[in-house]
Amino acid sequence: MTALRPERESDTSYGQQSYGVSGAFEDWSGVGYGASSQQEPNPAGPGAQPRSGAQHPRHPGQYAAYEPVSEDPYLPPVDEETVALRIPGPPEGGGPTAGSPASSGTRLDGSAPGGRAARRKAAKRRHGRHGGAAETPAVAHEGGVAGSGSRARAPLSRVEARRQARARKPGPAVVASRAIGEVFITTGVLMLLFVTYQLWWTNVRAHAEAGQEASSLQNDWASGKRNPGAFEPGQGFAILHIPKLDVVVPIAEGTSSKGVLDRGMVGHYAEGALKTAMPGDKSGNFGLAGHRNTHGEPFRYINKLAPGDPIVVETQDEYFVYKMASILPVTPPSNTSVLNPVPTGSGFTKPGRYITLTTCTPEFTSKYRMIVWGKMVEERPRSKGKPDALVS
Repeated sequence: MTALRPERESDTSYGQQSYGVSGAFEDWSGVGYGASSQQEPNPAGPGAQPRSGAQHPRHPGQYAAYEPVSEDPYLPPVDEETVALRIPGPPEGGGPTAGSPASSGTRLDGSAPGGRAARRKAAKRRHGRHGGAAETPAVAHEGGVAGSGSRARAPLSRVEARRQARARKPGPAVVASRAIGEVFITTGVLMLLFVTYQLWWTNVRAHAEAGQEASSLQNDWASGKRNPGAFEPGQGFAILHIPKLDVVVPIAEGTSSKGVLDRGMVGHYAEGALKTAMPGDKSGNFGLAGHRNTHGEPFRYINKLAPGDPIVVETQDEYFVYKMASILPVTPPSNTSVLNPVPTGSGFTKPGRYITLTTCTPEFTSKYRMIVWGKMVEERPRSKGKPDALVS
């Protein structure tokens, strides 16, 4: 705001007459004032002319109000400031407003006014102490109250940042519990894989090996490559048929797990004190062993056999047909008397031509043994064709 300026007594720039002289004077705009009137400042500012029908604000009826006239390049600039307080009008032509970069002291390109030090301080305020993103300042709501969760936080010091990082690290108990949990999960996965291998894959592999052995055996019989007589351990020499259970499986010499039983075949007790007779012998007990679970599980359902069900042994020259006679559901593995020529507990009382099937029980364990006995009822040469038990 400019200072107040006294009215000049004589100023030839405004006319040839001085203030207070009768006859009045014409100002630079060409408007005359009466001699008896005291010179009043132009309320519309220098360069304004009276408006028709208007009155002077302080001397009604004396002279009209003023109206701005076009600018004259040779006249002094208009000074519109007064001693009274006033509210600034809205900006024209897109001037700076509240909250704009110009009003907040920030340039349009985002830099702060002033020297290099001022710009560096402004950059620190915007991006934090260490160049990171600055915290978002609190924003006032329409009511003028900022939310408590939106308050700006000062950047953390290095010590505080390290302290919080250590607090976020898991403790020894958490690390130990995680390690134990991972061990349990790994163990569970391994056990699941082992069970899948035992219950599914071993059967798949054993069935494939047993089927291949049976086909090879029949081809050898047809070509005359196999001759009756002694057989090597693990060598197949016959095929077992249990029609009720839909079992067709090769019979190999010996009861080795890896060499015979785990390959899906049935093993013949032919070693040491457990040596038993062959089907072609005129008297004796033909003893066989097989898995009840896994590795082909040929004897899994022998507990379902009933007296009179046929059990057929096919060799190179003959078919030997047995009829199921009795079953011993549970017995200790040490009870080898079930393989005697006249097996104990079978119900047979005199020598004959018998067959004994042995397997583990209960299922999926090897704690006890299950025994099934049968008695030969027919010996049929292959030249006469298959027996009725296999045809029907």
